[in-house]
Amino acid sequence: MRYRPLGRTGVSVSEIGFGAWAIGGSWGEQKEEDSIAALHRALDLGCTFVDTAAGYGNGRSERIIGKVLKERKETVLVATKTPPSPGPWPPTPYCGDDERYSESYLRANVEERLRNLGTDRIDLLQLHTWTRAWNRNPRPFETLRKLQAEGKIRFIGLSTPEHDQNSVIDLMRGGWLDVVQIIYNVFDQEPAAELLPVARETNVGVIVRVVFDEGVLTGKYTKGSTFGEGDFRRSYFAGDRLERAVARTEKVRKEIEGSGLTLPQAAIQFALAHSAVSTVIPGIRSVAQAEANCGVSDLAPMPEDVALRLRRHAWLRAFWYGGK
Repeated sequence: MRYRPLGRTGVSVSEIGFGAWAIGGSWGEQKEEDSIAALHRALDLGCTFVDTAAGYGNGRSERIIGKVLKERKETVLVATKTPPSPGPWPPTPYCGDDERYSESYLRANVEERLRNLGTDRIDLLQLHTWTRAWNRNPRPFETLRKLQAEGKIRFIGLSTPEHDQNSVIDLMRGGWLDVVQIIYNVFDQEPAAELLPVARETNVGVIVRVVFDEGVLTGKYTKGSTFGEGDFRRSYFAGDRLERAVARTEKVRKEIEGSGLTLPQAAIQFALAHSAVSTVIPGIRSVAQAEANCGVSDLAPMPEDVALRLRRHAWLRAFWYGGK
């Protein structure tokens, strides 16, 4: 396993992290014993970064992580996320930050995160979404700085709103963030235009999520794949989205022929090829996935010519999350 600096935090983390959404729920049936085994295996393989959130199974993911870490001796950096209080997701320009991320709400939510994780300090607390309407006066981060000074939070971060990832750029330049979490993959390459260069300039750590574009870039789906009720992928790939995504993935598969890489390996390595990226957090829910994903770090870095060819597969698909 290779390790990279997490921006200006002074901490290095494994370049392959553990994405812990699926062990909380919303991705089909998941047995807790499988989740525990997967997390233990990832840690055995040198993973030192775990990402979770309040919303992953209403705290279930956090509680599993807290349980596993009590049995381990390694130093593992755990990042979790606080969502805004109930309302539109993502927040609209008309939402008030004092309504969605009030100080009293943030304080109560952070205490819940601490209880679920079984710790007295959160390594990295990220706001789970945002609106650029709050950039001029980002008061929620003033509250997080208070909590940081009180020892409740070690580092402060923000997970980008899917439809407007560049909304975090002003916050990075303003010094509000230690870390940002972004969507960056073979299909969604927009962050390479400005967000990633600014992260590098401001020495803000970068966590890459959705590196497999919710699974399709692993090559395991077909246009006939189906997802059960309550499975996030059922809405993400609604209508003809899955058919189009599978067709695009097959073009990527042909692009990497002869490289010696599988589709999942190429997807992870494409994200890691950018120097601003600190860690990639593919979702892991089984021992096999832990071994496959963590094993990518043992490979030679992606050849530059392969990375350049994959740039051709950027897919401008507008606001995919918002419905067909």
